[in-house]
Amino acid sequence: MGQKITPFLSFDNQAEEAANFYVSIFRNSQILEIARYGEGGPGEPGSVMVVKFSLDGQTIEALNGGPHFKLSEAFSFQIDCESQEEVDYYWDSLLAGGGEPSQCGWLKDKFGLSWQVVPRRLLELIGDADPEKAKRVTQAMLQMVKIEIPKLEEAYNQA
Repeated sequence: MGQKITPFLSFDNQAEEAANFYVSIFRNSQILEIARYGEGGPGEPGSVMVVKFSLDGQTIEALNGGPHFKLSEAFSFQIDCESQEEVDYYWDSLLAGGGEPSQCGWLKDKFGLSWQVVPRRLLELIGDADPEKAKRVTQAMLQMVKIEIPKLEEAYNQA
């Protein structure tokens, strides 16, 4: 049996384009299924209704539901990154084509979906047992747009 809970995203009419964009960025990803509107549906018969896709093992569905509902920062996907190289790759890839950087590792892609590109090292440093070190790392992170591990390490190691 697959996963019991599946994120379900609503787009105006870009569900297939968005799914293809995401699948092109994440390894081990693919389009799983495309359902199309029939004669009785609110969409144009034959047009894409729902795209089911997998991003590195996480199944997601995307609906072409019209302009009624908008994506917002209230929902985001967080990417667990092992290195600065991985942070840079996802950051640059997700911003491609008109995305918008925010701060503290957050961005919106060109479809308006929010992402958090987070190096695992950030969580390790912020969770340090030494409250002064953790505070310096937190303060450094709050000044960043894209998270930069060397700057976090520098703040951590300040005397």
